[in-house]
Amino acid sequence: MALNDTLARVEADLASGRIPVARQRLRGLTSSYPHKPAPRRRLAEVYRLYGDAAEAGRWMYLEEDRSPEETAAFEERYATPVRRMRAIAWRGTESDAPTPFAAERLTELRTAASDSLGRPVTWDGLAEVRDLPDGEREGGRLASALAGIGCLLLAVVFFGIWIYGLISLSD
Repeated sequence: MALNDTLARVEADLASGRIPVARQRLRGLTSSYPHKPAPRRRLAEVYRLYGDAAEAGRWMYLEEDRSPEETAAFEERYATPVRRMRAIAWRGTESDAPTPFAAERLTELRTAASDSLGRPVTWDGLAEVRDLPDGEREGGRLASALAGIGCLLLAVVFFGIWIYGLISLSD
């Protein structure tokens, strides 16, 4: 009942031009009903209104009639299998999928993520995945090195000012 009521509200929002409100309602529905294709399809349609092919591809990823261009845009934006798994926002197992096509896509994605991490990953266990390979870390080694160099420079400057102050006091 809540699903159909909220979908009706989404339609009313869209009819009155409240596209951001409709999008938020649909995002809530996809979170509450991850196995239902209707909110995902409708959310993809809303993202098409924005011209966001990657997000449309994200929400149509499990559908057989998905657009190859949108799928490619989604896969480019979420470049690794782990990021795609998170973006899909699936919970449960592949057997919960509404169609065989969706189950196959979910299995392929989970298998690719497991291979990239070197250990099995489950849809419900994805939240605990923190030790991503270097290619999947936000920022990676370069950001860590720059942060370390910045801290070192700050410490040297602070120490230099402190020494200069001590010398000035003794004069």
